Amino acid sequence: MASLIVTSGKKRGKYYSLSQGANVVGRDETAAIQVKDEFVSRAHMQVRFSEDTDSYYASDTKSRHGTFVNGSRIYEEVPLTENDLVDIGGVTLMFTRKDFDDRDTALAYALECEERMRHAVAE
Repeated sequence: MASLIVTSGKKRGKYYSLSQGANVVGRDETAAIQVKDEFVSRAHMQVRFSEDTDSYYASDTKSRHGTFVNGSRIYEEVPLTENDLVDIGGVTLMFTRKDFDDRDTALAYALECEERMRHAVAE
């Protein structure tokens, strides 16, 4: 199973396991993944798993402030790859194919990935 890890914002370190179907991400209480942020729409985006390609895809659901993957605004469905950063409102989520047992493990993984990215950019 895959996960989204909150890497910025009030809920930093929280993680969400993704189901093998459509996962609506938004502010609404009925969203599969609820992100409470004033700039996140009720149903802001969707992460979908495709059995045909064994891949996850992100799409914006006509949100007011947009969905960004690795800094680029998306207008159509895009594939997610390991450690992609998804920005919605004032929150950044990191996509991973990994699943976690607890918040501390998810946060440690996200911090390790951030550190590796910093070293890669510095070189």
